[in-house]
Amino acid sequence: MTVNIAMLGTGSIAEDALAPALKQVEGANLWSVLSRERERARMFAQRHGASAPEPAHDSLEILLADPDLDAVIIATPDHLHAAQAIAAARASKHVLTEKPMATSVEEGEAMVQACDDAGVKLAVGYHLRWHAGHRKMLALIRGGGVGELRHLRAQWTFKAPDASNWRAQRDTTSWWSLSAVGTHCLDFIRWVMVPECGEVVSLASTISRDIWNGPNDETAIVSLRFESGATAELCSSVLIAAPGRAEVYGSDGYIRCEDTLTRFGTGVIDTHDGILEFDVADPYAGEIRDFVAAIEDHRKPEVDGREGLRNVALLVQAVASAGA
Repeated sequence: MTVNIAMLGTGSIAEDALAPALKQVEGANLWSVLSRERERARMFAQRHGASAPEPAHDSLEILLADPDLDAVIIATPDHLHAAQAIAAARASKHVLTEKPMATSVEEGEAMVQACDDAGVKLAVGYHLRWHAGHRKMLALIRGGGVGELRHLRAQWTFKAPDASNWRAQRDTTSWWSLSAVGTHCLDFIRWVMVPECGEVVSLASTISRDIWNGPNDETAIVSLRFESGATAELCSSVLIAAPGRAEVYGSDGYIRCEDTLTRFGTGVIDTHDGILEFDVADPYAGEIRDFVAAIEDHRKPEVDGREGLRNVALLVQAVASAGA
């Protein structure tokens, strides 16, 4: 079976990560492309080998009307995700959306309901789960390699040159650093902690927006407590260039991930017992492979719409907790 997939959006994440990864996945085929400018869609389709007879579109309605199209990858700004996902579901197309899945809980709920009603898959693109080193780390944790989980710290930052990025604007998203990278930290925390420690029971946050004084967060610090009493914290920022880092602490040991919270499957992971060796693999190919397998095997994606919705709810709570 080949799953024909449309790319909605032609920005950097689609250009540099998703389209190249899609080529690596057996059973996945880039079929068509949507952009606000048809010529841009045409050039993207040409560069990445989209195979539909008419691959370039500036109309979502026309793209979704294609009976040979099976699924879409949504790689557009956050505020467009909900409408595009709902339209795709109503056209009986499966959906893999970039993160965060929506800009509000209400939007996310509508996406989940539309996909449930249509009987199509809804997956959310948290690629850090498919970093080969992170998966080896998780196997070690689940095997009791650090004892009982006590605390996790995750940090992902980058230095934005100015406030011109669309994530800095309230009309395109509800968050800046939290939308770009903090949501990944939050998913990483939940992936590791929730199965052993239970759900998040309390959250507190500090948000700063004092450099460019815009509407969305520039730096966010979020602390979480789980049902077991274990804790976690994340730091996301658009103000500093620092290593992407995660640290896991258990009752009997620790794991430290250096430069693994990136777009790439690289970095170093060390533990109280020494270095954790892993093979470098494209994590975006992993998330697309899981999406295609979920369609073919009639199962839930590893990160489904309900998990993506829980992430959005915590992002909303983080802003509210900071009084912002």
